[in-house]
Amino acid sequence: QVQLVESGGGLVQAGGSLRLSCAASGRTYNNYAMGWFRQAPGKEREFVAAINWSTGSTRYADSVKGRFTISRDNAKNTVYLQMNSLKPEDTAVYYCAARPNEYTSFTYSLSYMYTHWGQGTQVTVSS
Repeated sequence: QVQLVESGGGLVQAGGSLRLSCAASGRTYNNYAMGWFRQAPGKEREFVAAINWSTGSTRYADSVKGRFTISRDNAKNTVYLQMNSLKPEDTAVYYCAARPNEYTSFTYSLSYMYTHWGQGTQVTVSS
């Protein structure tokens, strides 16, 4: 089993930045598709960003394009989400997700394509 642990959330003022980390441990694989999702109170979970572990190809939700950057450190089995120019509407619990054994170059924006999820980290942006 793969365990995912998110960190880096917190409280920040609008216009500020945070960097989230997602560390994978346990049984690890050579190839993943990884994603970040978020869920605000009273709303459904939504896609934020995705990355293909082997190719580095990325995909972003329109709402975060130009502000958020997803990246990975293969040696550390860690995926990052750099969040800049944060807005109050970015407030949510952010979840990391993994799809192991991904030998294509695909990235995925649909939550059901992922098999492993972290517990989430709270991000609060004050106005």
